[in-house]
Amino acid sequence: MTATEHRDRRFVITGAASGIGLAVARMAVARGAQVGLMDRDAAALGAAADALGTAACAIVCDVSDAAAVGAAVAQAAGWLGGVDAVVNCAGIDLLAPLEAVGDADWARVLAVNLTGPMLVCRAALPHLRQAGGGTIVNVASAAGLSPLPNRTAYCAAKAGVIMFGKALSIEAAPDGIRVNAVCPGAVDTPLFRTSYESSDVPEQALEHIRQRYALRRVAAPEELAEAILYLSGQRSSYITGTALAVDGGRTFH
Repeated sequence: MTATEHRDRRFVITGAASGIGLAVARMAVARGAQVGLMDRDAAALGAAADALGTAACAIVCDVSDAAAVGAAVAQAAGWLGGVDAVVNCAGIDLLAPLEAVGDADWARVLAVNLTGPMLVCRAALPHLRQAGGGTIVNVASAAGLSPLPNRTAYCAAKAGVIMFGKALSIEAAPDGIRVNAVCPGAVDTPLFRTSYESSDVPEQALEHIRQRYALRRVAAPEELAEAILYLSGQRSSYITGTALAVDGGRTFH
């Protein structure tokens, strides 16, 4: 691996204001890429882009809004001069037993976690095709491989992302476009922290989570970024349609 591994590659990254998406953006820029950052948190997104300097542009966008996604991807492609790689990191969680899940809550989780990646991919495909091929990495979840209680909407959406990517990989292969998924386990992000910080004894809740994992720890976002950038680069040129578990051994899938 070199510091110029992704030199001059043009990335569109959703959920880029924090967590895994921000780690991917930082690492991609450090390795020579330019990045179009998409997120609905305008303040955090602006700060992320400012920190990355002239290699990044910030585009505020809710990935569940089809019209907004189309405009945002077009804006990113225009600023970048094309698109070579897409990384779908935007996501939300919902921790509740099914009987407590309202229709609007269920719909929102699927809209962001499943429909969002579809909208971004659909908007990006013409740009990837015009570039002569490229890569798509959808961030799913280990919960899409091995379920968790009280997360029916989240598990269903993330399992859908995995199969969506497998189907798209077949469609996109003739155009030289590879599509893969990364399935994280517990990662130290703002989204993950919400799963235990509201508990009566947060440290005890966090330890209970750690015990699900063979490695008995929570990952850093950069560990996921390494896997995502591997699947976005030439070293993975014969890999498509896969779901890579980067989960500390929770699923052993």
